[in-house]
Amino acid sequence: MNIKIMSFNLKYFGILLTYSLVWSQDCPKFNYPTNGELNVAVEATLTWPEVVGYNGYLLSIGRTPQGKDILNAKPIGTITSYTPPLGFPDKTRLYATLSLVPFDGPPIACQEISFTTTTVTTAPPCSILIAPDNNAASVTIITDIEWAYAPTATGYVLSIGTEPNGTDIVNKLDMKNNLSYDPPEDLPQNSSVYVTIVPYNDIGAAVYCIEEIFTTSMALYICDPYFNEATGELIYRAPQINLPNIVGICSDELPYTISTDDEADGFRWYLTNSGSAESLLSQARSVDVLIPGRYRFEAYNTITTEDGIIECVSSKLFDVVASQAATIIGINVINLINGKTITISATGTGQYEYALDNPDGPYQDTPIFTDVPKGLHIAYVRDKNGCGITERPVDRDIASKDFPTFFTPNGDGINDYWQFVPPPKNFESVVDIIFIFNQFGSLIHQINPNNKGWDGTFNNNAMPESDYWFRASFLNRQDISGHFSLKR
Repeated sequence: MNIKIMSFNLKYFGILLTYSLVWSQDCPKFNYPTNGELNVAVEATLTWPEVVGYNGYLLSIGRTPQGKDILNAKPIGTITSYTPPLGFPDKTRLYATLSLVPFDGPPIACQEISFTTTTVTTAPPCSILIAPDNNAASVTIITDIEWAYAPTATGYVLSIGTEPNGTDIVNKLDMKNNLSYDPPEDLPQNSSVYVTIVPYNDIGAAVYCIEEIFTTSMALYICDPYFNEATGELIYRAPQINLPNIVGICSDELPYTISTDDEADGFRWYLTNSGSAESLLSQARSVDVLIPGRYRFEAYNTITTEDGIIECVSSKLFDVVASQAATIIGINVINLINGKTITISATGTGQYEYALDNPDGPYQDTPIFTDVPKGLHIAYVRDKNGCGITERPVDRDIASKDFPTFFTPNGDGINDYWQFVPPPKNFESVVDIIFIFNQFGSLIHQINPNNKGWDGTFNNNAMPESDYWFRASFLNRQDISGHFSLKR
């Protein structure tokens, strides 16, 4: 590892903390958002490339440079993404710093980025129950109520009753910006419980949110974890779910099969639709996903009691994100004294990285290449989810041979004007102005790239047959000189 480190100490409540600032190839750059990005969704997921050789990451996010008021050095583990559980504040400039956690030594703080969230202009969508999930049976009467974050929501109104549209347990309680509720009293045993969650923000409240239902059991603690007195281990009756928050796929891979290796007696996969309705897709270890979107995975173990069979359920929401190979829409070349600056413009639904001249890389997150030597080059854009590599030749330098060698301004409508016409394939070099000189070096005409060109006259007088010289200046700072013939 090639690392240059500056360490400094902070005294915090009497404890001496050591952090390091690092300038290294090891420091990852955020894939999304990029530094200075605007209109970032409040529910956006921050992503970055994996860095091997470290114990994990710390992430800090704040409203000021080096701020931590939103997220204070949160341990992320080895996961390379972070989705704010309550969303980001809208129309706010935020600052994010990722730190590497070595196996031995203080955290290494990498370069900070800033981004600005979009302005929320609509009310939020509806939420869904996470625990207990909709239509769950044999739920313990001491359960907490948990629901999913509704993008753009800043608060939730909760109603709970023992009959449809009932509010006898909780009557339109404003939960503020929280995603769970711990009932102060046990829920009624062996009863149907109806739950309605209405998200809201400054624009308004969600509409047409569907009431959800679950059924309690007679058993109080049957699904709760317990300690095995013989081994001292904590035993979980409900399955432990191992599923990422985001599943990236390629658009041409649909339908895509997602499977689980989790140990459980049964499984259920749902597509979460608009509102709070869900569609059951599969009750097997795997599911065929037909479209990108938000899904919910449920795993359960069954326990036989005196009152019958009880399901101990674990549940997780995840997003399926489709990606695709990039389309290169343009390559801009700027000629400088020490070489070229090449900027690749690509579009598509994926997250991309860029390379020159070798499809195997090295790749970089920025599409800008500096100090590129003169000569022929090929641009490569690779989808980070493995959905393909797109290539395109970088425009070669315009040369004097690309300009007309002669013209015949005799008024027959054929080749009467001398003008530069760009080569036909992928060339984006744009002429700024062309100067025409006679054989003695005197300026006799200027050509705008948008007009017909030179008609062979000077001060309304026809110029004689001869060789003439030109100097063309391009917007990419390239200058070309050459000569051509006027024939009559």
